[in-house]
Amino acid sequence: MRAIPTQRETTSCASDVRGRTRVEATLSGSPLAPGSARAMLRKALTEWAQSSADGADLLTGRVGDDAALVASELVTNAVVHAGTDVHLTCRLEEDTGALVVEVADRHPSRAPRDDAAEAPAHDIPEYGRGLRLVAALAESWGVTYRAGSKTVWARLPTREEAPAGPPAAYAGERAPARDLRAAALLASDPLAPRGHDGPREGPRDGPRDAWRAASYGDDWLARRPGRDGAWLGRGALSFLAEASDLLAGQLDEDLVASLTGQLIVPRLADWCAVWLEDEATAHGGRPGTGGRLARVWHAGEHLVEELSRALERTPPPHSDDPLGTGPVPYPWPVHDAAAETGDAEAADGAEGAGAALAYRLVAGGRPLGTLVIGRGGIDRFPDEITGLVEDLGRRVALAIGAARQYARQATISAVLQRGLLPGAVAEIPGVRSALVHEPCDKGGPSGDFYDLFPAGHGRWCFAVGDVQGKGPEAAVVIGLVRPWLRLLAREGYRVADVLDRLNQLLLDDATEAADAAARALVAAGARPAAPGDGPQTRFLSLLYGELVPFEGGVRCTLASAGHPLPLLLDPEGGVRAVAQPQTLLGVVEDAGYTGETFEMYSGDSLLCVTDGVTERRSGSRQFDDGDGLARALAGCAGMEAGAIADRITQLVHEFDARPPADDMALLVLQAE
Repeated sequence: MRAIPTQRETTSCASDVRGRTRVEATLSGSPLAPGSARAMLRKALTEWAQSSADGADLLTGRVGDDAALVASELVTNAVVHAGTDVHLTCRLEEDTGALVVEVADRHPSRAPRDDAAEAPAHDIPEYGRGLRLVAALAESWGVTYRAGSKTVWARLPTREEAPAGPPAAYAGERAPARDLRAAALLASDPLAPRGHDGPREGPRDGPRDAWRAASYGDDWLARRPGRDGAWLGRGALSFLAEASDLLAGQLDEDLVASLTGQLIVPRLADWCAVWLEDEATAHGGRPGTGGRLARVWHAGEHLVEELSRALERTPPPHSDDPLGTGPVPYPWPVHDAAAETGDAEAADGAEGAGAALAYRLVAGGRPLGTLVIGRGGIDRFPDEITGLVEDLGRRVALAIGAARQYARQATISAVLQRGLLPGAVAEIPGVRSALVHEPCDKGGPSGDFYDLFPAGHGRWCFAVGDVQGKGPEAAVVIGLVRPWLRLLAREGYRVADVLDRLNQLLLDDATEAADAAARALVAAGARPAAPGDGPQTRFLSLLYGELVPFEGGVRCTLASAGHPLPLLLDPEGGVRAVAQPQTLLGVVEDAGYTGETFEMYSGDSLLCVTDGVTERRSGSRQFDDGDGLARALAGCAGMEAGAIADRITQLVHEFDARPPADDMALLVLQAE
């Protein structure tokens, strides 16, 4: 589950209104980034306009609106596709006076071009959301790939240079800026009216109109289904398809709520809010509370905080039909001034300032929250809008339900993983230790495990193991093996005896599991399974050892059961294996394991790893090909245990550009 990072922004501006004028900002890859981009750009353009006699003509009005819209769409595209911090640059070209907006990100899922030279923008395909809008507004735009980053840019003329005529922008001809603006609105807003000329600021003189500020107007209601019904149908389908694509795969319910606001405002409403309910609230544990207010959006971003306070005072009411998806009327939020002073006239005016509707968010028969939308200056939403928002609400509810299911599974996996690994690692007199454990699947339990614990009578034991398979089946085996290891060690069994008994316990457990499965099949009326068709044998590779400190060093006895062999590094850089390969545990009955004993003195380091290290792949090569692990360890001579573990881990990650495809565990023991 990915947390939304704290917004971070740094800007720097020059003073010349021409080519040397430039503003830059670094924005975090969060849903707040587009809003910060718009605010930063408008502030910069205002300062530039005030610093030049002709700046006001070039940079204010429609050009400023277009630039803010382009910056918002480019940043949104980068956040959606990259999810990383983005770098926004805006500059004025010295020769043409055109305004250039650039957004760069370090894209994690698409490799940059091999050469550092800039590729022609038209040779690079791009399918980002909102870029049709950018193309409609900008004189030219494109994507430039550099080493390690991708930049999407747009060039906006600061003068209107087109003759009057029909809006031919859709056919690829040059159209007036006014028609480009209309085309841009249609590209971004499937329900915007044709001929509508951009945002309209509403009055801001009191609570009656507080939530109408920054409204996109109410002339959109003049459209009738008979005239634009076919276009509306196509636009609605496109809008829902885009929304489904955007919401699919989101793993954080708060991020889903945030994206919902961006989809609805200002396309369908002036503002919207999402309440999310926990299980107790959803089933009537706290009726009437409406859950927590997770996200509020408003077309006028300066009004979000004030609207949030008003909505907090009016949570969604308890519904008689908790599984109904709405819409139902929602009281228009009362302005702070009316609420605090008890001004009845102001409150009555606020109630009539617009229309608001509430939609229950339901998925899988479970109520998850409430979506509320509002638009100023109207008495009611048209049926086309209410139906479209209800369809969108179903998709939002499914996305929230999926995010919650993922969160539950991630929590279970995290708890299970913590239970499979030791809560604390024992400190051994005269021995330093360092551990690395990296599951390749962050959402599930790992098949690799480790342990380091006191066994009594001046003995300490350690284990590094790798269970066959992953996920719950591997977790079951680890849950059996770790307690058995500790019990046998503390009962005084030596290394070879521990492995003998552990091998037999695994075989017995597998036999019992197979018998239980066969009985279940027979009880269900099925034919008994043929030999080999039942549950697979539970086996694992294990490196297990015992440490006994003595004056000046430590005595180590260990055995490797089907596991990568441990390597001993001396202070001069010499490396040697200190065990012989033996059979996997849980495979052969009466395998007969043996232990090997050696002594470690000051500066000697023992490295134990799982096959996630030795079998790390880069094409057809593996990390341990040609004794690669031994050579890497030899380069760590003179380092302390923690530095050795970090160095080996770094080399394993750097072996290939792709992330590791297997779990990895690594233990370093070093005599002081």
